[in-house]
Amino acid sequence: MSDTETPAADRRRWITLVVVGLAQLMVVLDATVVNIALPSAQADLDFSDGQRQWVITAYSLAFASLLLLGGRLSDLIGRKRTFVIGLIGFAIASALGGAAGSFELLVAARALQGVFGALLAPTALAVLTTTFTVPKERAQAFGVFGAIAGAGGAVGLLLGGVLTESLDWRWNLYINVFIAAVALVGALVLIPRAEQAGPRPKLDVPGTVLVSGALFSLVYGFSNAETGGWESPLTWGMLAGSVVLVAAFGAWQARAEHPLLPLSIVLDRNRGAAYISVLIAGAGMFGVFLFVTYYLQLTLGYSPIQTGLAFLPMIGMLVLAAQLGTNVFVPRFGPKLMVPVGMALGTAGMVGLTFLDASSSFAPDVLLPLMLVGLGMGTIMPASMQTATLGVDRQFAGVASAMVNTSQQVGGSIGTALLNTLAATAAADYLVAHGPATEAVATQAAITSYSTAYWWGAGFFAVGAVLSALLFRRRGDGLSLTTTPPSPAEAKRAPDPLPVG
Repeated sequence: MSDTETPAADRRRWITLVVVGLAQLMVVLDATVVNIALPSAQADLDFSDGQRQWVITAYSLAFASLLLLGGRLSDLIGRKRTFVIGLIGFAIASALGGAAGSFELLVAARALQGVFGALLAPTALAVLTTTFTVPKERAQAFGVFGAIAGAGGAVGLLLGGVLTESLDWRWNLYINVFIAAVALVGALVLIPRAEQAGPRPKLDVPGTVLVSGALFSLVYGFSNAETGGWESPLTWGMLAGSVVLVAAFGAWQARAEHPLLPLSIVLDRNRGAAYISVLIAGAGMFGVFLFVTYYLQLTLGYSPIQTGLAFLPMIGMLVLAAQLGTNVFVPRFGPKLMVPVGMALGTAGMVGLTFLDASSSFAPDVLLPLMLVGLGMGTIMPASMQTATLGVDRQFAGVASAMVNTSQQVGGSIGTALLNTLAATAAADYLVAHGPATEAVATQAAITSYSTAYWWGAGFFAVGAVLSALLFRRRGDGLSLTTTPPSPAEAKRAPDPLPVG
């Protein structure tokens, strides 16, 4: 706290962190909280196995494709206004989903959740970026926020199990109404609203259409690969379309008068390395959440609540690593050392999971690898998130923050599709080689498929370790996480005329 700052103002910042943390938790856990509730929802609403994936996909498609637009809107119309709209919209969509009497309404509500989640997630990070400017406090705040981003999926699994078993599958959606209400009160009271001076920048409509189409095609392509297979023309058509649209988006941003995402944001070496690190970590993490969940429930016979509780030690290690990293290690060693170390820990944890079999026990066979992965994620996420938003001109804080969420979401989509496909192929090959399909053979086929996914997840983290070690700049070469310098454009002007509220 600076000498000129009152204790009340200092407390206000930390309560603001709680508010944006609640919003981030709500958005991240909603990607997994519904998973455990799906069997109950399917029985209640009577939809098919083929339709079931759309309850998940509708959210991820809307969320991923609109994230950059949501981030830019927070820059243009104000952080506070965007945050409040996102909270109210997410609560309404969640209530509609909880009350859904048909499969179609449930899917529509999930898509609507994704739309408002795309407003909330980047705005929450942008509020954090512009609220905490003192280096030490910034590190602490990003440690908490990074822990939430990394642990949200596991929290969703635990919460989903508790709500489904104790109440009803619909409460996996209704719970968001209460979380949003608390965050809304905090946002209205705590987040300042500033008036903009001068003409308001324009929204880059062509850029928005191109990048939204690209992200939609990318996530849809990988989602279709998961269900329709890699041989599907629709899979490759959507993926090829996303590549074309990304190229067109890049070309347009280079000459647009009001670019949606200035290329200097992503082409900066440190920020580019941060986005890649978040993407790879997101892809690898799904090997933990998805296949460890399958293993615990289907092989060891855990209930949904027991499965969620099994992830608690991993969450604890993630939070511990996030706090130690951001407050002690990252300021001292920088992301060039810490992110590769986190990736190496993730690799070790995933390799440890490959040794699981039908006779394994939770402690130490499952516990130790999960704790290693938690340590790795807690080391990767806060350092990467700080670096990804460091030194960005305040008027582009929202869209730079959106790139963090986009990287994590795209990484998760890629990881889910690839690992599911590879696991399914491994299981099929095992059954062909070891038929007939007795119960013992089927169990071993499943374990083989999980092990395949873990090996590939370890590969993701290993590649991330190499790339992050090569791409991040050394300390003292460029921006440092111990300082928060303004960009050249920001340094030239007087007090910020753009909205921060």
